[in-house]
Amino acid sequence: MWKWLFLGFLLHVSWANATDKLSIYVWSNSMPASTIKAFEARCQCRVEQSYYGDNEELLAKLAAGAKGYDLIFPSTFVLPALIAPNKLLALNKSKLPHSKDILPAFLRVPYDNDNTYHQPFMIGVTLLGYNAEKLKAAGVDPSSWAAIFDPEQLKKIKNKVTVLDSSRELFAAALMYLGKDPNSGKQEDLAAASDVIRKAKPYWAAFNNDSYSRQLASGNIWLAMGNSSDLFQARREVKETKRKFQLEFAAQKEGNEWWMDTVAIMKDAPRPDLAHQFIDFLLEGKTAAAQSKASGGISPVSSATPFLDPELSQHPVLNPKPQDFTKWTLLRAYDAKERRLLSRYWTGIKVR
Repeated sequence: MWKWLFLGFLLHVSWANATDKLSIYVWSNSMPASTIKAFEARCQCRVEQSYYGDNEELLAKLAAGAKGYDLIFPSTFVLPALIAPNKLLALNKSKLPHSKDILPAFLRVPYDNDNTYHQPFMIGVTLLGYNAEKLKAAGVDPSSWAAIFDPEQLKKIKNKVTVLDSSRELFAAALMYLGKDPNSGKQEDLAAASDVIRKAKPYWAAFNNDSYSRQLASGNIWLAMGNSSDLFQARREVKETKRKFQLEFAAQKEGNEWWMDTVAIMKDAPRPDLAHQFIDFLLEGKTAAAQSKASGGISPVSSATPFLDPELSQHPVLNPKPQDFTKWTLLRAYDAKERRLLSRYWTGIKVR
């Protein structure tokens, strides 16, 4: 009899764990397996991940009616497009005790400045990663956006360059290259940026969000516009595999975009309780440090600092001082008219 009771208990536990699921929709390559395994062990649940490569992809899927996600990880400038149509759940701050450790520099960002709907997740910079030997031999200077926009520079490395498949980020970089405000939504400025991109496009190998870091680490690509976190991972791969070149990344003299990916709970989340637990878990010092170490992203949590290894804590791009962010730009949200205008230019670029 005891055997059957014990078997029944095991079946009950197995059934409960099988249905206790947290579903997250997250950036590709941003959530290390160690973070997921540690949370699954703590909550005795299963974490199911789906991936996207760009904010526009996230918004398009949700606009098309995708359901069933508990957590999403939008960048700050798309928060208004989620808050206005009531897509997000207001956070219960009493269930997020570790939010007290968020660095002040990353609180009160535009669009949700009281953190009603989001918490900071990971910070980084959009810049250029490059094969140091190949670019030096070609005479291309990666400290300027000219490296990906100036046809005279690009002729030297044709088909060895990739750029992000993101209209907002690519246009921002082109605007900086032109000496304009990367947040400008004026027609004349977007037209000028579009012209720069059109002239540079024939020299690029691809628009690439997903595999550019692997292409760079393998030596197939010599120069890539990308995120500091992805480029950090690529550089680590080059070192670990002892490839015969150096992979570096650098900020650009015309300016850079700094971005903050956030974590937010969907209004119709099946498990808002688990979602709150996972957010608070991400804000714990050791978890945040492990996340930063695995991804190369900048942690928004003060309690992570003692656990960061020197490669991160001493790097001026991967662990900048708060005042350093004044040199970089946080992208603002475009209004509906600006989004339509940008989309029209972007479509024209992609189809030709």
